[in-house]
Amino acid sequence: MRGKHRKTQLVIVAEAAIESRLVALARRMGAQRWTITDIRAAGLDEVREGRWEADRTIELRLIADPEVADAIAEQVLTDYAPHFGVAMHFSEVSVLRPERF
Repeated sequence: MRGKHRKTQLVIVAEAAIESRLVALARRMGAQRWTITDIRAAGLDEVREGRWEADRTIELRLIADPEVADAIAEQVLTDYAPHFGVAMHFSEVSVLRPERF
């Protein structure tokens, strides 16, 4: 297919308490669009069922240039991961309208 452009998708799974801070960080660092969903999550040492407000977990997905995604992830590791439940992963993706990302 013509017109495919490489970008990086960054997925951040985090406590809902820091949602607005993550959005502000993503915006400040150059992300143009993102999607946030409420999820239930579990790890080896915990289960977050989201039955009450302080137990909610979100998934923030954004697609950006690799440098932007890397910078956002690095800042999340520095500012939030030491104090909140946070998991992140990257995927290389192809987009058709790169100016939107």
